[in-house]
Amino acid sequence: MATYIAHGGKDTTITTEQKCALLHEALLKLGGIPKKILVVPPDITRLHSNAGELTRILYELWEAANGTTFDVLPAIGTHSPMTEAQIDEMYGTLPKAQYHNHHWRTGLYHFGEVPAEFISEVSGGKLDYSIPVAVNKRLVEGNYDLIISVGQVIPHEVVGIANGFKNILVGTGGVEMINKTHFLGAVDGMERLMGRTDTSVRRVLNYAHTHFLKQLGIVYVMSVMDVDANGNRVMRGLYIGDDAQTFEDAAGLSRTVNMIFLDEPLSKAVVYLDPKEFKSTWLGNKAIYRTRMAMKDNGELIIIAPGLREFGEDAEIDRLIRKYGYRGTPTTLKTVKENAELQENLSAAAHLIHGSTEGRFKVVYATEHLSKEDIESVGYEWTPLDEVLTKYKPETLVDGYNDDGVFYISEPGQGLWTLREQFPE
Repeated sequence: MATYIAHGGKDTTITTEQKCALLHEALLKLGGIPKKILVVPPDITRLHSNAGELTRILYELWEAANGTTFDVLPAIGTHSPMTEAQIDEMYGTLPKAQYHNHHWRTGLYHFGEVPAEFISEVSGGKLDYSIPVAVNKRLVEGNYDLIISVGQVIPHEVVGIANGFKNILVGTGGVEMINKTHFLGAVDGMERLMGRTDTSVRRVLNYAHTHFLKQLGIVYVMSVMDVDANGNRVMRGLYIGDDAQTFEDAAGLSRTVNMIFLDEPLSKAVVYLDPKEFKSTWLGNKAIYRTRMAMKDNGELIIIAPGLREFGEDAEIDRLIRKYGYRGTPTTLKTVKENAELQENLSAAAHLIHGSTEGRFKVVYATEHLSKEDIESVGYEWTPLDEVLTKYKPETLVDGYNDDGVFYISEPGQGLWTLREQFPE
C-alpha cells in the first residue's frame, strides 16, 4: 500500500504537460505501462472533475507503449448509461478504447459483507443491517494488468468527501452497497458528514476495501479542482496511490480549496444547473445538498434548471420520488418503515432525506421540461424558467455575492457552502 504521487497545493496549477509527466511517473513506479488496462472514470455528471483529460492521457501513454487492451468502465452507479455524445464530450476520441456499461442490479461479483455489528458501531446504533459487498464482475474477471480508478476528491453529501474507494464500491457497486451506504449517510445526518473524511460511510468503504477490494490492486488517480482568479477551472492537486492515506492527503487539499466558509447565513441563493450535467433532481439536488448548511431559516433557494427532465436517473427511483416526495427526515423514516418498496430501495429513501430542507427554507425550481404540477407534487415550489432567466442572468452573475445581494453559485457540484462556525478550528 503506497502513495506514488502527491503533488499539489492551494496555489498550484497543474498543466496538461505536468499531468502527463506525473501519470507517466506513477506508471513507471508501478513497473511500467501495462498492456491491458481497465480505467474506471466518472461519467458526464462529473464533467468538471478533469477525469476526461486524465483518461485521455492514460490512453495516449498506453497507445505509445503499444498496449493491447484499453477498456473504460464509467463509474455511473445508479446513473443512466452514457450516450455516445456524452462519451465524446467527456473523454474525447479514443479510437481503440472499448466502453462498457455498469448495471448496478446485474453483472456483479459478490465478495462477502460488512457485518451488522460494524454498521451498528459506526452508526451509533441507528442501524444494524449488514452490507453485501459487490462490484462489477469485469473488475475481478477481466484479467487486466492494471485497474485505474480516476476521479475527483470533492465534498459530498453521502460519504463526506467523494472519491477514493467510493468510486469503485459505489460507482461500480451493487444494489445493496449503494442503497445501504446512502441510507446510512442520510440517517447518520448530512451535516455530520459533509466536508469530513472520518464518517460512518467512509469507515464502511474502508472496511470493504481492506477485507475484499485490496486484492484487486486498484490504483486511484485523484484530482483536486478549483477555479482561479480569472474564472478558469484548474487542477490544484493530483494524487495517485492505492491506499486510504493517499485519499486523506487529497481530501486535505480539497477542504482548503473546495469549501466556501461564510460568516452569515444566506437569505437568498440562486444556483444554476448546467444542462450538460443535470437532467434529474437525483443529481440536481446538489444545489440543496451543498448549500443547506449555509441557508438561513426561512431563506429562499432558487434553482435554475434548464435541463431538468426527470426526478430519478433510474426508472424505479424516479417513480418512488414522484410517489413519496421530499417531505423531511421524520416523515421519510416513517414511510420507510411502512412501505416495502422503499425498504428495497434505500438509496431512494436516502435521497428523499437529502433533498429535503427539513422545513427550514424554501426551494424554488425553475424548469422547462418538468411542469409546475410535477415540481409541486414532490414538495418544492415552481417558477417559469424564462421569467427567472430574465431576472437572474447566469452570463452576467458572478459566483458569490452580487450587487443586488443575491448569492450566486454556478457549479454546485464543485464545492460545499457552509457557515464558518460549523467547522471550528
